Amino acid sequence: MTFGVDLNVKTVSIPDTNDSVELFIYDSSGQEFYNDWLSRYWHEVNILMVVCDVTSELSLNSVSQWVALVHNSLPDKAASTTPGVLFGNKTDLVDRRVVSPKAGSALAEKLGLVYFEGSAKENQGIEEPFFLLAHEWHKLYNEKKSSFDLIA
Repeated sequence: MTFGVDLNVKTVSIPDTNDSVELFIYDSSGQEFYNDWLSRYWHEVNILMVVCDVTSELSLNSVSQWVALVHNSLPDKAASTTPGVLFGNKTDLVDRRVVSPKAGSALAEKLGLVYFEGSAKENQGIEEPFFLLAHEWHKLYNEKKSSFDLIA
C-alpha cells in the first residue's frame, strides 16, 4: 500500500532488440492532496498508467479526473498521443468486486487507454501493461530518432 508519493523505477526489456526501457513511476496512491506536487513532474509524461480498484466504484469514477489532470499538464499534441493503460487492480477479491471488466474496458476506450486487469497482491496480470507501455514508448522513441537522423 502506498502512503504519500513513491517514485519507482522499472526496467523492461524489449524483445528482439538489445534495448530496455526504464519506466519512472510516480505513485500517488490516488490522493488528491498530491495533485499540485505531481503536476510539476507531469509536463514530461511520455506514457500513462492509471490504476483503479475493481472493488470500488468511486475508484473507477476518479480515473477520468486523473487522466484529465495529466492531459491538462501536457502540450495539446502530446496529450492526444500519449500512450496509456487503465489497470483494474484487486481482481483477487472476487466477492467484493463491483466494477465489471466491461465497465473498465468501456471507460478505458473512452479515455483512449488500453484496459488490463489483475492483482498486484497475487502478482497476476501486472507485467502485460508495463510491457505494452514500454513497447509503445520504444516505438515512439525510434520514430523520433529516425526523424532526427533524416535531418542530420
